[in-house]
Amino acid sequence: MEVSPSLLPLKDRVAIVTGGSRGIGHAIVNHLHSLGARVAINYASNSTQADLLASELNASCTTDHHPRAVAIKADVSDPEQVKLLFDKTEQEFDSKIHILVNCAGIMDQKYPTLANTAVEDWDMTFNINTKGSFLCCREAARRLTRDGGGRIITISTSLVGSLLPGYATYVASKAAIESMTKILAKELKGTKITANCVAPGPVATELFFAGKTEETIQRFVDGCPLGRLGEPKDIAGIVGFLASDAGEWTNGQVIRVNGGVVV
Repeated sequence: MEVSPSLLPLKDRVAIVTGGSRGIGHAIVNHLHSLGARVAINYASNSTQADLLASELNASCTTDHHPRAVAIKADVSDPEQVKLLFDKTEQEFDSKIHILVNCAGIMDQKYPTLANTAVEDWDMTFNINTKGSFLCCREAARRLTRDGGGRIITISTSLVGSLLPGYATYVASKAAIESMTKILAKELKGTKITANCVAPGPVATELFFAGKTEETIQRFVDGCPLGRLGEPKDIAGIVGFLASDAGEWTNGQVIRVNGGVVV
């Protein structure tokens, strides 16, 4: 049964999802759209998937002739491009922005020990994961609506809790995001903007599978009490809750969404 537009919890709110064309970001875009949001799908280089997703979402809205989704290219590690991402989103939807979901991220697919980590790989990981989150959160803190419904949602990893060898750089880049998000929530006092961090466990995406053997993947499956890898939709549902009015009282939290892999 089709949900009446008036009952959609995010009706006409504007969201930016960085890294929104693939994996978990793709699922989050779909879910926020299904809740009524208008979504800016950020991508870094390849426009094909982002443009296709935007086209599919717009085609699904037969009663609204205005765009419900747009694809916007921006390198989240570049402050000028982040500013333009927010500028273009406001222009496309003729609205203040309500929601930022910072999902863009990379991981060293060689899974080196700290002793074998190249400085260039460390810098690249922190540039996208940590600096990118900082720049997007900073812009959101300055520009999200103050009229209620303002939401900043960052993405970390449950590896911050499990601390597996081979992930030192990735975990360090994400642990910084968790601390930053908690402090940001306090600094936003009086703005009606909340800030939370979602920390997925192993999720069946390209990012997770890259560089892993079948044996390694099976170990992650065996380590989950539910006996499977997570799916992107498992993460999108939590993000949708945090973005809604129902999620307002959840603020300054890191929510580990991993099926019980890390408790």
